[in-house]
Amino acid sequence: MAELRYHPLTKDWVMIASHRQNRPQMPKDWCPFCPGSGKVPDDYEVYEYDNDFPALSQDPSEPDDVANDFFKVKPAYGKCEVILYSPGHTTTLPELTTQHITKLVNLWAERFEKISEDEKVKYVFIFENRGEAVGVTMPHPHGQIYGYSFVPKKIQLELDSAKEYHEEKDACIFCDMLKEEEKFEQRIIFKNEHFTVFLPFFTEYPYGVYVFSNAHKQNIAEFNEEERVALAQTLKETVGMFDSLFDYNFPYMMCMHNAPVNGEDTSEYYHFHIEFFPPMRSADKIKFNASSETGAWAHCNTTAPEAAAVELREAHEKFLKKMDQ
Repeated sequence: MAELRYHPLTKDWVMIASHRQNRPQMPKDWCPFCPGSGKVPDDYEVYEYDNDFPALSQDPSEPDDVANDFFKVKPAYGKCEVILYSPGHTTTLPELTTQHITKLVNLWAERFEKISEDEKVKYVFIFENRGEAVGVTMPHPHGQIYGYSFVPKKIQLELDSAKEYHEEKDACIFCDMLKEEEKFEQRIIFKNEHFTVFLPFFTEYPYGVYVFSNAHKQNIAEFNEEERVALAQTLKETVGMFDSLFDYNFPYMMCMHNAPVNGEDTSEYYHFHIEFFPPMRSADKIKFNASSETGAWAHCNTTAPEAAAVELREAHEKFLKKMDQ
């Protein structure tokens, strides 16, 4: 069964995908993403792979007969893709060259545009889950792309805030946020000509950095060649920074926020950015989302962003020195 069920209290859609419970456990000595598996080309650098157990489909089955005048359902329409970063089974993102990661950025942009061609898709979400702490069982470096037939609630809240700010101040809330962070300086981790990495004033996670494009652009496909190379380098340094923080492969959720597609023009007030949600609050302690965070969306960060920024800047410098050796 795969369908969308409407949540009347939050005005959001929930994906019901019970068929994913039946996904087989992969043999320990076999990986479908490795060359020679028969599932992917024997020779590739980066690769798009259609998810074998998608929560969303462009040919969805009819929902179960559970709806009525109060409870709403609709088909689980959309697209689910896996993006393979490298043929190396245990290769990490910082170990890849900037040139290689640029090919990944280009593939993300290509798939963003392709999925956006489907007028039923309203939001294209590029993301990565990394590490056992966030439930990942497949170490092969990869991320995913979901094409939703609706705009998810968090994105809608961002859009509403950005639109309201633009109407009040005739300015982009993201551009102004970046200006304020640059003015304060203490939460900036590093920057280059095209991207800035910082711990937001309000970050919910101790090491929850954001990556903002310095230019006001709406989606990854709008970046020119120079900006794509800069994004590749920025991601390499960001993940390398995380890995250098406690000297192990740092778990995280990476969420790329592009503007919605096939809907209202948001170009004046929406702004490309990436949000990282690393679950670690220290080298050996996980920050769990407990009742306040989960039930009330009232987050509590036990580390001052300004203090964590110092740690991350030191980790970034450590990674850069390692690269130079």
